[in-house]
Amino acid sequence: MNDQPVVDALNALVEKQPRWGFWMCFDRLRLDRHHWNHKRVWRVYCEMKLNLPRRTKKRLPTRERQSMEVIPLPNQVWSMDFMSDALYRGRRFRTLNVLDEGVRELLAIVIDTSIPSGRVIRTLEQLVEMRDKPTAIRCDNGPEFCAQAFIDWCKERGIEIRYIQPGKPNQNAFIERLNKSYRDEVLNAHLFSTLDQVREVTEEWMKTYNEYRPHDALGRIPPAMYVRNLKLENSSLGL
Repeated sequence: MNDQPVVDALNALVEKQPRWGFWMCFDRLRLDRHHWNHKRVWRVYCEMKLNLPRRTKKRLPTRERQSMEVIPLPNQVWSMDFMSDALYRGRRFRTLNVLDEGVRELLAIVIDTSIPSGRVIRTLEQLVEMRDKPTAIRCDNGPEFCAQAFIDWCKERGIEIRYIQPGKPNQNAFIERLNKSYRDEVLNAHLFSTLDQVREVTEEWMKTYNEYRPHDALGRIPPAMYVRNLKLENSSLGL
């Protein structure tokens, strides 16, 4: 009996769907109009050792190194990153941090036990509604940022995604610096019992960061003051 057609069909299927088990493969072969019975397919499947545990790893995406040069204006480049920590009794939580690189303004810190790509998109939609869209977003290669829904959302709005190279967090240096300050001054400085406590302290810290804390890159003034000065300057020029 010539089993080569079965081998070829299984190879083609497993190459596309390496995580599928036997019955998923068999059902797909039937849908593709292959009418071999399950005993024959199972025999070939075992001979190919497809019944043994398979380890599959995805190749890291190839990314171009992005320039860190920033135009000192709002909404040129926003950068995003995740952080993680734990409450006093061990419950893990995550934060999504969003920074406007050009004016060093902290736009959002979302805090929850889970922040999937849909939550990332909703956060961005709220920010865009409040202050217009950015030209580009800088982020790493995490699953939330590589999700097709996030990619499509950016594409529909004409927002460029600037992925940093894998394993190169220094290429997202602006938000890495923010993360360090947030870690030192909030997450490592308090013992939190609830997420509401984290949110309350974080909100106060964000206000201080934007309205009170001087930034060397902005001429030693806070981001909110820098943005106000820009608006006054543009207003005087009739822009």
